[in-house]
Amino acid sequence: MKAVVIRTFGEPDGLEVVDVPEPVPGPGQVRIATEAIGVGGADAVIRRGTLAAYGFREGHLPGSEVAGRVTAVGEGVDAGWSGRRVWAFTGLSGGYAEHAVASVDDVLALPDGLGGADAVTLGGSGVVAHFALERARFTPGDAVLVRGAAGSIGVTAVQLAARGGAGAVAVTTSSAERGARLRELGATHVLDRSGAVSGGDEALEGFDVVIDVVAGPQLPDFLDMLRPNGRCVAVGVVGGQPPEDFGMRLIDAFRSSLSFATFSSDTVPGPDRQAVRAAQFAAAARGELRTVVHEVLPLDRAAAAHRAMDEGRVFGRIVLTP
Repeated sequence: MKAVVIRTFGEPDGLEVVDVPEPVPGPGQVRIATEAIGVGGADAVIRRGTLAAYGFREGHLPGSEVAGRVTAVGEGVDAGWSGRRVWAFTGLSGGYAEHAVASVDDVLALPDGLGGADAVTLGGSGVVAHFALERARFTPGDAVLVRGAAGSIGVTAVQLAARGGAGAVAVTTSSAERGARLRELGATHVLDRSGAVSGGDEALEGFDVVIDVVAGPQLPDFLDMLRPNGRCVAVGVVGGQPPEDFGMRLIDAFRSSLSFATFSSDTVPGPDRQAVRAAQFAAAARGELRTVVHEVLPLDRAAAAHRAMDEGRVFGRIVLTP
């Protein structure tokens, strides 16, 4: 089968299309003929070699979520899964391929009316957005800032905060056009990447909650924007690692009782993740939760997809198809 591997760490051109054996599902697994493959920020971080210290090596087959039809089941798996259209989490590898395997515990049947591209746009990111707001102890009336809101996590976080009764939903983004699209999803204030107000909005006097997809060297500046008892939750590092001493901003504001946390959905029990995901899929199928697919590209253009991400041109998610 055709698959994409990281031939060399670094630039997107290090991705290469290769022929590899079709995977065989092991005990507790299913094999899926992919119709849609999500391209996520974690894929780009792995491709750059940033996580090499964690065991990722050149030759790695990236991709963590796919949608398609189950074509085979492993030992101990209900045969009723065969032929069903599903979304699946493949771990941090194996998704960029014509066929993928996943644990049946990480597979969810797709509701009628939800396409594969929409499923891989929402499946992983929606759960992160939901539980990040929960980790931030978000409550109705809170002023929320979503930093890096143009990606699939940010797009969903904006909608969930607005639907949850936020007093304000601010976003950072790179252009007025993106700001206008985020307003359609529920944003009330648009900031530039530095956090300065743009578009004629009135400045907000800080935020109760910051959901940060970016991190990077500017993270401390956004900690300064927290109100007393404010909470910042980092859900990604697409902008790179923050300064080693960023915690000093919290110490300097000791009397404001600020909080910082990281969040990975790996720490959420599987059944809880699946319950939220199923509810979000159903909401998306009813049109109550919007997915934003930036572009659908063939599998052999994975490098172009990564290049677009690296250049900050993606609004929502790019999806690959075999």
